Amino acid sequence: MTTDHEWGQPEAGPGERSLDGVATAVAHPNIALIKYWGKRDERLIIPCVDSLSMTLDIFPTTTTVRLTPAARVDGVHLDGRLAQGEPRQRVIAFLELIRELAGRAEPASVDTHNTVPTGAGLASSASGFAALALAGAAAYGLDLDRTALSRLARRGSASAARSVFGGFALCHAGQGEGVAADLGSYAEPVSVPHFDPVLVIALVNAGPKAVSSRAAMRRTVETSPLYRAWAISSKADLTDMRTALRRRDLDAVGEIAERNALGMHATMLAARPAVRYLSPATLAVLDGVLQLRADGVSAYATMDAGPNVKILCHRADAARVAEAVCGAAPGCSAVTAGRGPGARLLVGDGR
Repeated sequence: MTTDHEWGQPEAGPGERSLDGVATAVAHPNIALIKYWGKRDERLIIPCVDSLSMTLDIFPTTTTVRLTPAARVDGVHLDGRLAQGEPRQRVIAFLELIRELAGRAEPASVDTHNTVPTGAGLASSASGFAALALAGAAAYGLDLDRTALSRLARRGSASAARSVFGGFALCHAGQGEGVAADLGSYAEPVSVPHFDPVLVIALVNAGPKAVSSRAAMRRTVETSPLYRAWAISSKADLTDMRTALRRRDLDAVGEIAERNALGMHATMLAARPAVRYLSPATLAVLDGVLQLRADGVSAYATMDAGPNVKILCHRADAARVAEAVCGAAPGCSAVTAGRGPGARLLVGDGR
């Protein structure tokens, strides 16, 4: 097992297996600073563009996979309830993929507990499928290194490839088609020592989205006249972001992240029909971020597929940022997240 020295916690490494057909893993969500939006292969879940994210130290997902040879079908529980519909089907399809890789056929019981609101644009699918990939691979005896684990997690959710790693991670969109695309699309860690920004997450609405990310991506790619231009500009944003991270320049990192996110939402607004996740409270928070900058605070917004806003800032400014954005949007709450660990197995007494 490898150790992540920045957080002092074990991460997924090669040779981690379950000895008794049961494994429990925990993974954290990540927030993309350079966004992934749109797939060029929906079956293999190959993203259209590269992305770069920061894994958080809050909102973990814990998943246990237990092989059940005597059962006829898989059992899936989400937050203590029997999963139904699309959530159940996505988990079962992912288990089938793991079984195919492992050359095994036993059904399994999956028990997942989220501490992040599901379907609210807070990366619950990233932490969920990263934890399921690690626990499932271990339970079925797969011997995967972290690159292969990231590639596997991507088959559940493209953003999950990044949650395999702690801190900053870059996910490659890959090239080619079919097997070549699958092999080339995975995440890897980006080392940024001595850089400790935080994200203040402004929760304006923790409920599920009216339009799922998958449906919104498909509509945007197929109908938005702005999508291609954003995808091209995103490549330049990624180059600029990597330079800003190497310099540990929070203002540059924030400026690039904000323009990339706003550009992504512009592509959605231009879709036919439009996809609009931005609510009046979202806009109020964005105005609050602009006011913070006018007052001399380094604060920059990023948003995923949902109304909630994440504000990148210095740790010393987090309390002021949280107070300002909550004041800008009555009813909004805020939580602060730092850099978090990658996916890891829990062993023995749960450590």
